[in-house]
This record gives sequence, structure tokens and C-alpha cells, in this order.
Amino acid sequence: MTGNGDKRATLVVGGTGKTGRRVAERLRARDLPVLVGSRSGAPPFDWDDPGTWAPALRGADSVYVTYYPDLAFPGAAAAIRDFSRLAVQSGARRLVLLSGRGEPEAQAAERELRESGAEWTILRAAFFFQNFSEHFLLGPVLDGEIAMPAGDVAEPFVDAEDVADVAVAALTDDRHIGEVYELTGPRLLTFADAAAEIGEAAGRDIAYVPVSPEEYAAALAEHMPADEARLLTDLFASVLDGRNAHLSDGVRRALGRPPRDFADFAPDTAATGVWEA
Repeated sequence: MTGNGDKRATLVVGGTGKTGRRVAERLRARDLPVLVGSRSGAPPFDWDDPGTWAPALRGADSVYVTYYPDLAFPGAAAAIRDFSRLAVQSGARRLVLLSGRGEPEAQAAERELRESGAEWTILRAAFFFQNFSEHFLLGPVLDGEIAMPAGDVAEPFVDAEDVADVAVAALTDDRHIGEVYELTGPRLLTFADAAAEIGEAAGRDIAYVPVSPEEYAAALAEHMPADEARLLTDLFASVLDGRNAHLSDGVRRALGRPPRDFADFAPDTAATGVWEA
């Protein structure tokens, strides 16, 4: 960190996840020590087992905090409260929290982290580009049909690479202390727009199918517990109701450059072959 000559480690909670993995890679590239907080880590980290938190925090001067499954889920704010206070007691002086845009429940977790006594930065991110290539929407893309309870609402999708760049800046530079950054891409796209741009880049027909929350929850319940499916559906239905259909300047404020465009992400990602059926 700025003005700090030692090289105590950064704990990256969710260090194998979409943004955590990228944050860890960037810190290592700068020859900064990294502790990976994950269920498969050594020692392991599990949000559902508070007994794993203190061993994972040992030696950490800063923490990148991502919460699983989502800050909007019941119990998240209490977990962030307990973890952030334990982190400060353990010697971590800086906490950077990945949050979401337009989520009142997530903002309750943000307040708990801000009140921990740590130096803090909040990152409120839009939907990631990489949800289409690395996560729950990859399968639908490969199947040629993306179904979401989003109607024709536009979303300012953001690149997880940009989120990771902002996170590393916040972890290592004092000027980001106390900042709340809303992170979006440079333009609004509907899911139909995103499907069309992916299809064009991949040379395939990919359709977007708007579905009702009830239809979406039923489809999710085939792959996860019904209560978790309902919570995820309620989250998507709320944040995709138009409240987030506007751009923010967080990437530029934090990094001094514009965010990456989906028009660059789609062809670059298609070239890796991940969208080949």
C-alpha cells in the first residue's frame, strides 16, 4: 500500500471466483503476497463456517471481500459485520467489498463493513460480461437460447477485468479509501442486444427469451434448492426492473480511463473458442 514498506499479504475472499481470481493474479504480478480464501484453500475459508475465518485472516493486512452466494441473501449483512470486525481485530486495516448496484440488502452489508473501523472501499458492480462466458449464462449461450426474467430492460454490463483493476487499485492506493465506486460498462445493452453481439462474434444464432420470474424460478429449481432458486430469481427480478438502467463513472474515476466495451469483449472471447457449440 502507498506509504507502507512492508509486504503483508492480501486475503482474497473468493479467490478462485470471477473477480477474486483476477485480483489475485494482479497482486501476484506486482510481487505482492496473496492469501486465497476459498473452500479448497489451505487453510479453507467458508462463509457458512465462521471458525474458518480467523485462520484465513492470519497475516493479512488487507482483504478483498466477496460474499457467496450474494449480499442480497438473508444473513449476509450479519456475516459481513462479524467478518469485518474480526478482520480488523486480526490486523487487517483495509477492506474492499464487492457489492451490487441497486440492492438495498447489499447496502446493509456495506454499512456493516464501513462501521468496522477499517479503511474501506465499496465496489458496486453491474452484471459482468463474463457471466456469458464463465458462469451461469455460458450453458444457455452454448444452447443458443438465453432465458432471463429481464424483459427488455437495459443493463450497463461491466467487464470483470475492470472490476479487478479497480479492486487492486483500492487495495494498494490510499486515495481510494472511503470511496464508493459504481462500476458499469460504457453503454446500456438489453439481454437481446448482448445475445445478438455474442452471436455475431461467435458466428452462431443466439436468442434471448424473456421469461416470467415464476418460469425462471422453476427452471433454476431443477439445479438447486427451491428456496435458493427463489432468492436468486427475486434478486434478478428486482435489479433488472429498470432501476440500474443508467451508466456510472466509477471505472473512470478510479482508474482514469474508460471502461471496456462489450463490443471488444465479445470478439475477444469468441476467439478463445469458449462459445463453440
